[in-house]
Amino acid sequence: MTNNIYFIANWKMYGSTSLLKSLDKVINLSKSKKYKMAKIIYFPPFTLIHNFVKKFDSVKISVGGQNCHYKKDYGSFTGSISPKMLKDLGCKYVILGHSEVRTAGETDSEINKKILSALNKNLKVVFCIGETLKEKRKKNTLKVLKIQINKGLKGVKNYRNILIAYEPVWSIGTGVIPNDKELEANVDTIKKIILKKTKIKIPILYGGSVNSKNISKLKNVGGIRGFLVGSASQNSKNFIDIIKKTIN
Repeated sequence: MTNNIYFIANWKMYGSTSLLKSLDKVINLSKSKKYKMAKIIYFPPFTLIHNFVKKFDSVKISVGGQNCHYKKDYGSFTGSISPKMLKDLGCKYVILGHSEVRTAGETDSEINKKILSALNKNLKVVFCIGETLKEKRKKNTLKVLKIQINKGLKGVKNYRNILIAYEPVWSIGTGVIPNDKELEANVDTIKKIILKKTKIKIPILYGGSVNSKNISKLKNVGGIRGFLVGSASQNSKNFIDIIKKTIN
């Protein structure tokens, strides 16, 4: 792996202020020259964004939102948060298209509107894509990825603020990850689809049951520029182990 390896910590609907102290270990790691290529980004629940931004104020660790509404400023959308609000809180990134949101009914069209809105507010987008187990068994993975990318990135002009996270839905939270050959082939397919849209080398990340035990295997898969880590990122020791094993 080369410089700028992304380590994304998606805390989902977990976490409390009592865990803020544990982040000191990650802060110390981020100050080490040995791990200067590690681009660490935390995505806490909305209720903790302010705390995280304040915690990382003097270090090179970024914070993002786990989702946003397609209206870029304000509106009558109870329970939603806009790109402007995330930006005002100090967020630099936002996760969009996560499988847990897709499963709840969000469409490619809705994801696309959110992406365009987030980019309009200069947020960097972690765009999640991936096939379900049913789609995989029907050998429709490549077809699904192509549709998700083409519909999700429709109308996008600024590809420099896009990161793509390939997350096979069947791998998330199951402990099962794709074999090396399969994963490398899917990453290569994603690259080819993107190449038809832009010459910019968009970072492609892998997410889905990433942990300190399988990271040594995953880091050797060609074309991957980082990892989207779920439950393992909520424990600072485990998250640090993932970073160290990737870079060492």
